[in-house]
Amino acid sequence: MEDKRIPWNQYFMMQAVLLSMRSTCERLAVGAILVRDRRIIAGGYNGAVSGDTHCLEGGCYMVEGHCVRTIHAEMNAVLQCAKFGVATEGAEVYVTDFPCLQCTKSLLQAGIKKIYYLRNYHNDPYAVELFKMKNVQVEQVKVDPIYLDSLVNNDIFKN
Repeated sequence: MEDKRIPWNQYFMMQAVLLSMRSTCERLAVGAILVRDRRIIAGGYNGAVSGDTHCLEGGCYMVEGHCVRTIHAEMNAVLQCAKFGVATEGAEVYVTDFPCLQCTKSLLQAGIKKIYYLRNYHNDPYAVELFKMKNVQVEQVKVDPIYLDSLVNNDIFKN
């Protein structure tokens, strides 16, 4: 019998996309989900520190071409684990955009073993080199439009 359910990598990537819709960054909305044993252990999106002015409200705080107000989605997910005492060793991350160098280093230090990403975004050559050096698998996941269509056409959204 054929399994008609959404595959795990598509399911988790769509969760990351959904989280990206909470982003408060005007330049790029990013979402990240940390997963261990096919269970979501944390999620994050890019935005300001809790209590600070969001870029959507006060504009980006740019220094040398980067918004320094924003905490990246991957970091927010890892920090959520730290805050609540959830181990990240051996987990996987599903992120809407290829991790920047700083997030790459943080993910490696947190023990993340596999990176799934949706879009390429200024892929840093040293980040790619670090993933290879640490034997961390990196895989691009494209969301199959059939799952987006089934979501949009789902009875739950009809009046």
